[in-house]
Amino acid sequence: MSFNLTPAAEGLRTQLFHIIFESDTPAAKGFDIALIVMIMASVGVILLGSVQDVSQEYGWLFYYLEWAFTILFTLELAVRIYCLERPSIYLKSFYGVVDMISILPAWLVLLMPGFHALVIIRILRVLRIFRILRLMEFVGEGRLLIDALKRSFHQVLLFFCSILMVVTMFAALMYTIESPETGFTSIPMSIYWAVVSVTTVGYGDIVPGTAVGKAITVVLMLIGYSIIAVPTGIFSAQVIRSIREDRYSDEACPGCGHDRHEKRARYCLRCGTWLDETTEDPHKEDLQKEP
Repeated sequence: MSFNLTPAAEGLRTQLFHIIFESDTPAAKGFDIALIVMIMASVGVILLGSVQDVSQEYGWLFYYLEWAFTILFTLELAVRIYCLERPSIYLKSFYGVVDMISILPAWLVLLMPGFHALVIIRILRVLRIFRILRLMEFVGEGRLLIDALKRSFHQVLLFFCSILMVVTMFAALMYTIESPETGFTSIPMSIYWAVVSVTTVGYGDIVPGTAVGKAITVVLMLIGYSIIAVPTGIFSAQVIRSIREDRYSDEACPGCGHDRHEKRARYCLRCGTWLDETTEDPHKEDLQKEP
């Protein structure tokens, strides 16, 4: 956990704390895995319950299963609060908020039936698998992707605006050429067609009827294919840049001036000069003794 939690007292509360909030013992790992299985099973029940044919036949079973999972998760949250010295710290944390909002919709259904669909929020609890599988070690890799997204934001925004202008011009042109009977009843509707065409999705609900309109559609689709790689290339370039900055240092070698060294490098790759000018080369005397 990224926040400091302490057990409420020695004894049962401490034992429960180590099982529930840690994952370095067989009991704790077993609890976490069982919890993930229950979360996935409860989400599966909700998903199947939304299928009309299945719900008509097994709706009564889904109803009891949903309430069984809700009661179990409520008891689990109560035990978490019980074994903590300061429950408010946990309840204000990310996992605490997720745990609370995953069970609140189920209880609110008793007062307002419209909240039933929100029970699907329970799937957010699967994020605990990051802690179980030690995936937080890869947060640094995720940071590189976020940095790349931030750096490429302006380029991607410019690209998006350019595409928006192209789509609007083609939409206005098609609105002028095609008749309303073919589906081009307005410029916004034509923009919808243009977006579908430029992304090469092609739903087929709006189709040009004239030869000129079909020719314009072909041009727009070819434009769509030609620009698919543009945002991907921009983002990829920024990812490579982030990786280089994370791995390499811009500090120049005092001997030859080369400035592309790995951050953990101690000697220059080209001339072998000691790179850290604040400290003395520990092997300097050994090098001087060599004939």
